[in-house]
Amino acid sequence: MSTTKRQKREISFNDDNKLTVKKMKKSLTFVTGNAKKLEELIQILGSSFPREIKSTKIDLPELQGEIEDICIKKCLEASLTMQGPVIVEDTCLCFNALKGLPGPYIKWFLGNLGPEGLYKLLAGFEDKSAQAICTFAYHSGVKDEEVVLFKGITNGDIVEPRGVRDFGWDPCFQPNGYNQTYAEMSKEEKNKISHRFKALDLLREYFIQQDSKM
Repeated sequence: MSTTKRQKREISFNDDNKLTVKKMKKSLTFVTGNAKKLEELIQILGSSFPREIKSTKIDLPELQGEIEDICIKKCLEASLTMQGPVIVEDTCLCFNALKGLPGPYIKWFLGNLGPEGLYKLLAGFEDKSAQAICTFAYHSGVKDEEVVLFKGITNGDIVEPRGVRDFGWDPCFQPNGYNQTYAEMSKEEKNKISHRFKALDLLREYFIQQDSKM
């Protein structure tokens, strides 16, 4: 027996006492305990994104390996815990001179060294180039469905920290073509070029296309 997914609708009367029917957005849980990441995600996706974003913090296992594998395993674990559709995010900062390190372990490097220490890691290298990589993983909550990945990459250089220090390693990453670090940019400017924007832009298009098939 086949089933048809139906979009929930809200039925109400407007000021002219006319009946209106609105599609209600389905919810999507962003698994994070980082308020800054949630704020930035909502700003980038915008009000027209066809899902209602909720957030929750889950203690997921800290995994090692390739970023794609880490994202898939974390996403499946989060989906199982939440019993519904979720997205998780992993961020890498890859120094070319260090053959990709810190990579997915940037959280630990940053926590122990700070932005200044990250900059000093490359003191003995002429090559200061790096890749900022953001990967979002989505799972529908349906057991047999696969995890979908969305990756965004921004190239730049590791520089002496400058700017506001309220968002990770932003003060020491200067994207190519700009003379400002992420931390020196306005939120609006950063959110048009960042690795997170590029990944979320792909995610947004995916959900728009999914809704068009309903």
